[in-house]
Amino acid sequence: MPADYQGVAVTCPVTIPYEKRSDKSAAWWIGRALRTLIEAAGVTKADIDGFAASSFTLHPDTSVGLIDHFGLTPRFLEWIPTGGASGIMALRRSARAIQAGDAEIIACIAGDTNNADSFKGILENFSCFSTQAVLPYGGLGPNGVFAMIMRQYMEAFDATREDIGRLAVMQRANGAQNPLALLKKTITLEDYMAARPIAEPVHLLDCVMPCAGADGFLVMSEDRAQSLGLAYVTIAGSIERHNAFPGAEQLLQTGHAVDAGSLWEQASAGPDDMDLLQTYDDYPVISMMQMEALGFCGLGEAKHYVAETDMTLTGALPHNTSGGQLAMGQAGAAGGYLGLVDAIRQLTRAPLGPQIEDAEYACVAGYGMVNYTHGLCSAAAILRRP
Repeated sequence: MPADYQGVAVTCPVTIPYEKRSDKSAAWWIGRALRTLIEAAGVTKADIDGFAASSFTLHPDTSVGLIDHFGLTPRFLEWIPTGGASGIMALRRSARAIQAGDAEIIACIAGDTNNADSFKGILENFSCFSTQAVLPYGGLGPNGVFAMIMRQYMEAFDATREDIGRLAVMQRANGAQNPLALLKKTITLEDYMAARPIAEPVHLLDCVMPCAGADGFLVMSEDRAQSLGLAYVTIAGSIERHNAFPGAEQLLQTGHAVDAGSLWEQASAGPDDMDLLQTYDDYPVISMMQMEALGFCGLGEAKHYVAETDMTLTGALPHNTSGGQLAMGQAGAAGGYLGLVDAIRQLTRAPLGPQIEDAEYACVAGYGMVNYTHGLCSAAAILRRP
């Protein structure tokens, strides 16, 4: 097993309220998150000696350009362009830097803008696969790719749209209680089934809404967090895997399946001990695949698990407590931070909406960079209230 994360604190979760459209740059959104983190911690900009960032619309800049723009002089610097897995990857790298003494306070931030051209630009330049193997045939965007994944999953496990839609309904119920959610209206299973088709079997209510925004948190030592009087969480365990199944043409599970046993062994806990679960939810079927890969249910059994488990804020296992991207919107790379940031809020007793009673453990999963048949990047963390 990897070394533990003893002595590391994760604190100051922030979300810069999302907007459907923005004429401000990605740097503005990330900068505002940085300022909010500094204010929340009661430190100065000079105290931030580590910086990790993720963005899709910052191009051609990276975190190197940002530190010049913001006037930072960090000893530790990361640029993590892995979408839905970026938040946990930033957490892991920052925690190790704190343990090694390579930095004292690390700001981890993801943010993107959404103007008239930005989303189209992301789609056209997402990867060599998208530009060389999809765009020339008239395909643009993830819906067609995820439609193939969703269809394969449904056929392999005899799942229906109703089975998948139940998860979307519960997430939107959670989002209805989140003051920052862009989509606060609850939906019924009938609404989900009646939504217009986008790329069969993907329909409108399977899809997230592009928007602008930023999310972030700070990583520091427990001693430093205590001296600053900050509420924080600790890391009980974490895993990361890229290209988990090389050469596979199609996959029915996410890369979490390879290392899930190690995750639970590190944490000395199991799925039944979790008080909340946050998965990366660009589409509900992907959340179900993560539940299976992490051991909350068996392969192909998420349809039964979701049907039998109340995943609303007052249920047995609250899932995507902010409403996830299905309710909040997808602020580009910030979507890879959203579940992690909201888990920190719940465990530090400062949620956006209702508090999950007596929450002590949270499982957070990240999943990103889908190339045609599957996501290449998988990560997960178990957070614990000290």
